Amino acid sequence: MNVFEAVRNSVTARKAAESYGIKVNRNGMACCPFHNDKHPSMKLDRRFHCFSCQADGDAISFVSRYFNLKPIEAAKKLADDFGIAYDEKDWNPSVARPKPRVSSELEEKKKEVKCFQVFCDYLRLVEQWQEEFKPEVIDDECHPLFVEAMQNKNLVEYVLDDIFLNGSAEEKKAFISQHEKEITALERRLQKFDVGKNKKTEKSLCNIAI
Repeated sequence: MNVFEAVRNSVTARKAAESYGIKVNRNGMACCPFHNDKHPSMKLDRRFHCFSCQADGDAISFVSRYFNLKPIEAAKKLADDFGIAYDEKDWNPSVARPKPRVSSELEEKKKEVKCFQVFCDYLRLVEQWQEEFKPEVIDDECHPLFVEAMQNKNLVEYVLDDIFLNGSAEEKKAFISQHEKEITALERRLQKFDVGKNKKTEKSLCNIAI
C-alpha cells in the first residue's frame, strides 16, 4: 500500500487538523486557517470544506496547504507523525495524484454553499446589532435593528446548525427549495446594506418566515 492510500485509510481531515493545533467544536466546525476567519466556517470530518473560501480536500490536502508542502511531502509527514506504515516502492505518481471529480450535484452544492454564506453573514450582522443597539436603560425604546436581532438570532443559529451543518443532503435541498424566495430577498438586502446605508434609517433587513 503506497503512502497516499495508507494515510487516506488511516487519518481523517479532522484528526489531522486537531493534531496540528486546529480547535474543532462539537459540531465539527473550526475557523478556517486558509483565510482571515473569525466565525467558524470550515467543516471537518473525513474531509474538510470551508464554506467561505471554498478550501476543500482530505487530510493530505489539508496538511499540504497548512504547511505549504507538496502532496507527497504532506502524505509522508502524516505517515511519520501518525506512525503509519506504507510501501514506498509501491508509490506511483499517476495513482497518487487525485483526478478532478465531476459531480452531477455540483450546482446543488454551489447553491448550498451560497445559502450557508448568506445566513452566516446575516448572523454576524444581527450579532453586531445586538451589541451596537442594545438599550442603555431597560425602559428605553428599543431600536428596530436590536428588535430584529433578538427575534431572528436564535432562528438563524438553528438554520445554520440543524440544517446546514448537521442536516442530511435531502434536508438541505428541501429547505433551500422551500425558502428560495426568502433567501434571495435576504441576500439582496444584505448586499444593499453592505454598500453603506445609514444604520439609523435602514429598514429591517428581512423577516425570515421559516
